[in-house]
Amino acid sequence: MNRKVLSFLLFLLPLTAFSQDAIVKKLQMESLRQVKKDIPDTGWKKWRTGGAYSLSIGQGSQSNWAAGGDDFSFTVNTSLRLFAFYKQNKNSWDNTFDVNFGYINTTSLGSRKNDDRFDLLSKYGFALNKKFNLATLANFRSQFLKGYTYPDNVKTFASAFLSPAYLVVSQGIDYKPNKELSIFLSPVTSRWVFVTDSVLSAKGEYGVSYGTNSYNQNGAFATISYNKSFSKYVSYKSRLDIFSNYKKDPQNIDIFMTNTLSAKVAKIIAFSWNVDMIYDNDVQLFGKTNSSPALQLKSIIGIGLQVKI
Repeated sequence: MNRKVLSFLLFLLPLTAFSQDAIVKKLQMESLRQVKKDIPDTGWKKWRTGGAYSLSIGQGSQSNWAAGGDDFSFTVNTSLRLFAFYKQNKNSWDNTFDVNFGYINTTSLGSRKNDDRFDLLSKYGFALNKKFNLATLANFRSQFLKGYTYPDNVKTFASAFLSPAYLVVSQGIDYKPNKELSIFLSPVTSRWVFVTDSVLSAKGEYGVSYGTNSYNQNGAFATISYNKSFSKYVSYKSRLDIFSNYKKDPQNIDIFMTNTLSAKVAKIIAFSWNVDMIYDNDVQLFGKTNSSPALQLKSIIGIGLQVKI
């Protein structure tokens, strides 16, 4: 009888050990899964970076063409957009850098640029809840080369590198209801206008005092950014900046707006339509006497190379 009991116990022993080993392994696996699940909560840095580059070129020529027109024309437009977005816990940091440049040459008008802008925007936010952030924003915008206006076909020097240049530093509330829309509002904003070219500063262009290179404005500021992908082929990007100067004519609101509609027609070929609008009461280069402000409007349509970075 004792031998039968002993044999039965010896038979159960490995089964018990196997069962305990299976339980231990299961607990270890659950523990590992829990650790992996908790990793994001330990504060991993999360960056999302990228960008896009586009280039479009156009050329035309004619000879003895009765309908008229320029014998030769050549255009080139290029743009570069880079971004770096960071998010960790309640902290976010959005950075974008945009460059646009365009050149046109015709037999009747000669050579001139039709686009020239670089724009650096940086915005830090601390989340109050899922949609609202306390935010600090800095934006710097200017151009690369000398620019001219052509009243009555007379070439007139109007702008240059860092002439003008705009620096905005602002603190406020950033409303983000979704990934596509951002509305930033600030009652506390400082804006600096720089005119480093001595010829333009001597004329007091862009609102600077005669012979000075900069001035400061304090006021209210708002910027609305909208980025929408309708499909993997069609996208739209827009930004509207509004500024009102508390010190001088707050009813004269400065506006800067840029819009880009892109549609891919092949893997690296895309159609693009860019529309920019600017109104600044201190830019008084227009009208019959070339001394009045006006709405500045620029539209460029092109098709060419577009690649993601």
